[in-house]
Amino acid sequence: MASPQPFHSQKLPGEYFRYKGVPFPVGLYSPESISLAENTQDVRDDDIFIVTYPKSGTTWMIEIICLILKEGDPSWIRSVPIWERAPWCETIVGAFSLPDQYSPRLMSSHLPIQIFTKAFFSSKAKVIYMGRNPRDVVVSLYHYSKIAGQLKDPGTPDQFLRDFLKGEVQFGSWFDHIKGWLRMQGKDNFLFITYEELQQDLQGSVERICGFLGRPLGKEALGSVVAHSTFGAMKANTMSNYTLLPPSLLDHRRGAFLRKGVCGDWKNHFTVAQSEAFDRVYRKQMWGMPTFPWDEDPEEDASPDPEPSLEPNTSLEPEPRPNSSPSPSPGQASEPPHPRP
Repeated sequence: MASPQPFHSQKLPGEYFRYKGVPFPVGLYSPESISLAENTQDVRDDDIFIVTYPKSGTTWMIEIICLILKEGDPSWIRSVPIWERAPWCETIVGAFSLPDQYSPRLMSSHLPIQIFTKAFFSSKAKVIYMGRNPRDVVVSLYHYSKIAGQLKDPGTPDQFLRDFLKGEVQFGSWFDHIKGWLRMQGKDNFLFITYEELQQDLQGSVERICGFLGRPLGKEALGSVVAHSTFGAMKANTMSNYTLLPPSLLDHRRGAFLRKGVCGDWKNHFTVAQSEAFDRVYRKQMWGMPTFPWDEDPEEDASPDPEPSLEPNTSLEPEPRPNSSPSPSPGQASEPPHPRP
């Protein structure tokens, strides 16, 4: 496959434009690149699309599927940058503008369903949609926005939370995004899986993904997929942890792209007032929707510590990144929204 060069070295403006009402960061996307992704006829029946809202486990899912496609052999994930293994559909240099791609193609997207590639819906191509507790998404996206050169400064935690709940962040409303894609539930070519399910049972989740893709693995290959897709393994892999990106795109001094890789971190950051405000909107927006794994966690009902975090330089600020190189840990993998989100 041709080697895409999707990232520019210059400082990006940190401004957004709208495409059919959805906000996108300037510099990595353009109306033309999104229109190409939406209207292309270049969809193959064996294409595999990974679709997520930003900071919902995209990098984790890419790593897992890359390993599945190679039957557990880690050579590919150790030698090719992640954005080349699963290019983005909607970036300025996107998957549909790249020639000579192998089959099956693995592609990534954050697009909401209403502007997703139209040709997909009349094809046999497959979508794996990965969801995540939106409270954890808020925290992860806030941290990411502090180090990503292409995104607006998120402002204070309160400001960012208000923007998130109104859908005034990159790729728009989390609520609309997940509700839109869940209309695909029950289709043979659609799999919905959550970050929380992968955290709770990585091997079982990998087996489920293998079944959906029609690619069963033997015991040894399955074990290799699981071992190489843990958070520690990904954080130590320079082809997957985005340390290859220049500081103009990711300020590695202010934080790591793969930060924690845990569920429930929101409880370390939300104040009581923020949690209550979020819950009011969540209950209204998700009324009538099925129960999600994050709704079933009994700890999710516990009130977070009432720490003040409404001013800048508070608990939502990115943690300083250690100077030492990251080492593998047994923890399980997290998401990284990619270099662009």
